[in-house]
Amino acid sequence: MDKHLPLYRPGTTRPTALKSLLVAILVVTATVFSVGIAFHWRQNTASHVPLNAAQIIQQCQALYVLPGPPSDFHERTQSDRYVVGTPPTLIRNATIWTGGDSGHEVIMGDILIDKGIIKQVGTFQQSVLNTYKDLLVVVDAAGAWVTPGIIDVHSHLGVDSAPALRGSDDTNSLKGLVLPWLRSLDGLNTHDDAYQLTVSGGVTTANILPGSADAIGAQSFYICHWLYNKPILSLGGQAFTIKLRPTSERSSSAMVLEPPHSLNGTHVDQSRPRWRQMKHACGENPSRVYSNTRMDTIWAFREAYNTARKMKEKQDQYCSKALSGQWKNLGEFPDDLQWEALVDVLRGRVKVHNHCYEAVDLDGMVRLTNEFKFSIAAFHHAHETYLVPDLLKKAYGPTPAIALFATNARYKREAYRGSEFAPRILAENGLRVVMKSDHPVMNSRHLLHDAQQAHYYGLPHNLALSSVISTPANVLGYDHRIGYMKQDVVIWDSHPLSLGAAPKQVYIDGVAQLKKPHVSKKPSDSQKIPKTPNFDQEAKETLEYDGLPPLEPIQSKSDTIVFTNIDSVFTRQGQKIIHAFSSARKGEAGVVVVKSGEIICIGASLDCTHAHTDSDADVFDLEGGSISPALISFGSRLGLNHIDAEPSTNDGSVHDPLKSDWPSLLGEGSIIRAVDGLQFSTRDALLAYRSGVTVGVTAPSSSGFLDGLGTAFNTGSSHRLATGAVVQDFTALHISIDSTKPSVSTQIAALRRLLNGGGEGELKDLFADVVKGNLPLVIQVQSADTMASLINLKFETEKIHGHSIHITFVGANEAHLLAKEIGNACVGVVLRPSRPFPATWKSKRILPGPPLTRDSSIMALVEHNVTVAVGVEEQWASRNLRFDVAWSALEADGRLSPQDAIALASTNLESLLGVRVPNLDLVAVKGGSLLDFKGKVVGLISPGRGLVDLVG
Repeated sequence: MDKHLPLYRPGTTRPTALKSLLVAILVVTATVFSVGIAFHWRQNTASHVPLNAAQIIQQCQALYVLPGPPSDFHERTQSDRYVVGTPPTLIRNATIWTGGDSGHEVIMGDILIDKGIIKQVGTFQQSVLNTYKDLLVVVDAAGAWVTPGIIDVHSHLGVDSAPALRGSDDTNSLKGLVLPWLRSLDGLNTHDDAYQLTVSGGVTTANILPGSADAIGAQSFYICHWLYNKPILSLGGQAFTIKLRPTSERSSSAMVLEPPHSLNGTHVDQSRPRWRQMKHACGENPSRVYSNTRMDTIWAFREAYNTARKMKEKQDQYCSKALSGQWKNLGEFPDDLQWEALVDVLRGRVKVHNHCYEAVDLDGMVRLTNEFKFSIAAFHHAHETYLVPDLLKKAYGPTPAIALFATNARYKREAYRGSEFAPRILAENGLRVVMKSDHPVMNSRHLLHDAQQAHYYGLPHNLALSSVISTPANVLGYDHRIGYMKQDVVIWDSHPLSLGAAPKQVYIDGVAQLKKPHVSKKPSDSQKIPKTPNFDQEAKETLEYDGLPPLEPIQSKSDTIVFTNIDSVFTRQGQKIIHAFSSARKGEAGVVVVKSGEIICIGASLDCTHAHTDSDADVFDLEGGSISPALISFGSRLGLNHIDAEPSTNDGSVHDPLKSDWPSLLGEGSIIRAVDGLQFSTRDALLAYRSGVTVGVTAPSSSGFLDGLGTAFNTGSSHRLATGAVVQDFTALHISIDSTKPSVSTQIAALRRLLNGGGEGELKDLFADVVKGNLPLVIQVQSADTMASLINLKFETEKIHGHSIHITFVGANEAHLLAKEIGNACVGVVLRPSRPFPATWKSKRILPGPPLTRDSSIMALVEHNVTVAVGVEEQWASRNLRFDVAWSALEADGRLSPQDAIALASTNLESLLGVRVPNLDLVAVKGGSLLDFKGKVVGLISPGRGLVDLVG
């Protein structure tokens, strides 16, 4: 049923009539009290009354007022962020997710935006529209989903800027462990290349936190972000929430959503104060940066809060005297600019965002809140919170919300027990869940994808969508402005929880943000809330095993497995993926019979009756599911590392022969082989296996020029000597031309010499194989200019030696600029990441894809006959390859088939990386396909190892 909705939405802080009456009574009482005090001054202590007495009284009275919007805020007719000249906009025929009713409220109707705010939602009289005459811009949503703008509660956008340059990283200070006076606003870069990208993902507001190197101040996110090959620091200190649209003023201050009154010089304001945001950090980050312990960090917290407590008590004593007219020897108001923000925390006027992972640290912070009587708005990262929900409820004040990644985990010890089921478990325990990006750790453009994944693994749809819209608004204290149908809206091309959902338009403060947006046509079922698998048993086991449930697959007991009720089957035919069975074509569901890991029949039930006469056969109903080729992961340290940031768990890094520290014991011409450092049963490898990625291709870890020989291995094997564990000892020779030490031209000169017979020993022999076309050369490179030089070098070498060289570019953010030339040179490309980000200067000229551009990098290359594949940057992401390739097809506007999508992470990778042993494994998916959110991987069919592994 259509509704007429006023400006107010459920979940806001709009005063009720009773609240308004109470506020009026308080105002009258304060006025009478002030008059009484003034009379007392004149009659008894006039000689001691300071000239600024009224200002002091006002300041002291304001000290005890909690933040919130003015009482008349919701009666405003124009936003304070309104851009003069912005036309009123009517969005018609929308499916509107309002954020109300705990995320359940959906209205079919219209949205009227004017003067920077949403005037009405639902249906309204034509007379309302007639007042706008010809000024009204009408947009027909044609039934599309419309939501409030997405809010990123944990971002370093603008302070850890893209591209990464020495002058653009203002995320952390290393001047001390406790620095509550630092402000992210003071480092906010207005020229970050990621702003527009982030908006194109539907994100309209971001909370910009300083880093985590300090307990209070700038903390250090001290893990290796392998894209940069250097430690990246997260943030701490005072945070500022910003709107992401560009402003005419072009200043950092103009972006702030609701600046504290003191920011513009209004130190004593008659209205209620505005919320402030602050970052705290505990655990590993501050400990690593300052070489201290958790005990040191907690003591630093206690010492800082004790300092703030003393300051607060002095202020309270001062104001007690002032408000009772005791002016004699009163002196100056006790204050300290460095500590005033922390005093405000104790007064309940600051939203504290606490970077905290493990139970030991969470417990320490909960104790601290009760000792000093302050509340925490949210624990961030918080990988172990799902294991201790009752502990979190013991925190002082309201129970903190939990801001999480969906699947990003195991990158350091603190994150090792991170679980994809954490959001649902926390929600089941009554805790508020927020998904966040920690941008640029994860590209905030795709924050919605984390909410989608949380939903896939069991977070209810209303809470999943709320986790990036209304819940963060509530956590930040800005739900009177954002998070509901108030100011910012996004029109989506599909249901926001559907894989690959992208904005058709984004409105911030009523201003349309996308110029000529490109919209890909999505499948009709993408307009519905995705139906997701049942992971109840997996979530239960996660808790039973304290976050580390067993991941090893279980081999089927019978040699014969019969999969029934199949919708589609895709198989390999040489290097091609073919659609071997379709229930739509056949007119009935299919059957696949597997014996000793080999498929012996595909067809309808009657077609395969002869093939499963074995009475001991195990029968599995795939419930309309599918069988398709397994995937291959490449680009991370999968198989070499257990925990990226823990050296003792990893293979380690290769020395660079172009630098002076090459070990003499290795001699000239030695080549490092990844196969020698393989480690099996890593949790990331097993999770990848359970997600349909059965082969990993990895090269030795290096930050220099020469990496070494890659290898291919089975991700589900228990050890190297197990049957089929090593798929291929040596695949391709890997080098990197990305750094400037030594120069790029020096590295290309070294490569030219090696291609022309230089070098010694094994190195010389391997490059001879490269020149003959027998061994692929895989080059990590981002810059189009460097790729152009390498293409010239390829032609030069082929002309001299008379052989075609097999070269593959990896990374290749800027490859689309040379798509035609790369195709003509017969060079392959592995895009890593598959969705580009302008992280460095040499990778900044990206092709972002819809809605900003018609083509993605994948399609630009494919349409120039380039063999393209996709890789991952970090090993935890291997499990998500199925979604990455499906997403690539969804934004190709019908130009990539399911077979093409599967090839991006299977057969194409084999040909580009020198994998001569084909991966013939197949994946059985229940309830859907490998390329959607409906499907759950339940079995891995391995002809090479002669078995079927069961994982679901």
